[in-house]
Amino acid sequence: MIRKIITYPNPILKKQSSDIINFDESLWGLLDDMFETMKSRDGIGLASIQIAKPWSVFMINLVDEEGLQKDENLVEYVNPKILSSSGTTTYQEGCLSVPGFYEDIKRADKIEVEYFNRFGEKQFENLDGLGAIAFQHEFDHLQGKLFIEKLSFLKRKKFEKEWKKQLKNKKF
Repeated sequence: MIRKIITYPNPILKKQSSDIINFDESLWGLLDDMFETMKSRDGIGLASIQIAKPWSVFMINLVDEEGLQKDENLVEYVNPKILSSSGTTTYQEGCLSVPGFYEDIKRADKIEVEYFNRFGEKQFENLDGLGAIAFQHEFDHLQGKLFIEKLSFLKRKKFEKEWKKQLKNKKF
């Protein structure tokens, strides 16, 4: 089922997500709905808080070398943690909860992560490049943070002014 993605400045996006305790049908149903929702909006990542469910869950599905987004490349991250990070990189990010806005954001270039899959099996992964960027972006959602909070003071002021104008004119 495709769910509604909540958008900034909805206060739900500021909520801290709670860890998953039961790896059962309710989690699996949520993950399936999240995947359908993410695909319907051409996203590469989605956190459950973005569909108003404050659970510590997100997913990422990057495009492959041919630019295709294949279902088998989907990774579901339950109760994720960043164990270590190194380097820095800048990438132009966007967000399904802040539609139409893109900005260069600095993040760690390489990260080591721990998470559980949908069946409660612990996983470890080393990520770099876009995979690391997407993980950190979605991980921020679980902490109640949006990528716009990483903007400089002046860029944030400009964003807020433009966003209020868009909300007034409902241009998304």
